[in-house]
This record gives sequence, C-alpha cells and structure tokens, in this order.
Amino acid sequence: VQLVESGGGLVQAGGSLRLSCAASRSTFNINPMGWYRQAPGKQRELVAGFTTSGGTTEYTDSVKGRFTISRDNAKNTMYLQMNSLKPEDTAVYYCKAVSIVFGIPYYYWGQGTQVTVSS
Repeated sequence: VQLVESGGGLVQAGGSLRLSCAASRSTFNINPMGWYRQAPGKQRELVAGFTTSGGTTEYTDSVKGRFTISRDNAKNTMYLQMNSLKPEDTAVYYCKAVSIVFGIPYYYWGQGTQVTVSS
C-alpha cells in the first residue's frame, strides 16, 4: 500500500490549501488515521485525525476552526482543507493510515508534502 500526497505549496497568510492523500489500492481493511506535520527542529505532531471508531474527528488546538479533515472511501482518499493559514502552519505534512491484518496493525505514511505560509 502506498499513500500519495498532493496539494502542498506556497501560500500567503490567510490563504487556503487542500491536501489530498490517496491510497494505492482499495481501502478495504485500510483506515485513514489522520494528518501530521513536522516543522524544522520540531517533533512530528498530529494535526487532525479520525477517532478509532471513525465516527468523529479531532484536531490539535492550534488548527481548530481553520482545518477540516474528511475522507472519500469511494476514491480511497483523505483530505485536509486548510483555511486562514498562518506562518506557523509551515511544515511538511504527512498522512497516516493503518491496516489491521489478523489483529496486527500495519501503519503507512505518505511521502510528505511541503506547506509554506508567507507572512
């Protein structure tokens, strides 16, 4: 399984971007977990994710009200809509998914996509 990300780029503060994360095969038994980001010199952090049940979403405090995570199972794709972007949102963004096989979790990461927000 490969997760292919797209949608990053350079945007001015206050602008918007939409990130996509497409799985290379059917999402059967593969569940999107969420989006993470890593800024230079910082640890990777969860930005937005689906709860274990998949029924609800969660966000880190700094993006609440600005970012929205969603999924389209028919397209095997997960999205992150980012609005009102700030310079502190600058980071490499990664998507993550999990596949449970005979009760064993296998985690997958996208290759990362750079988001740069200029002031």
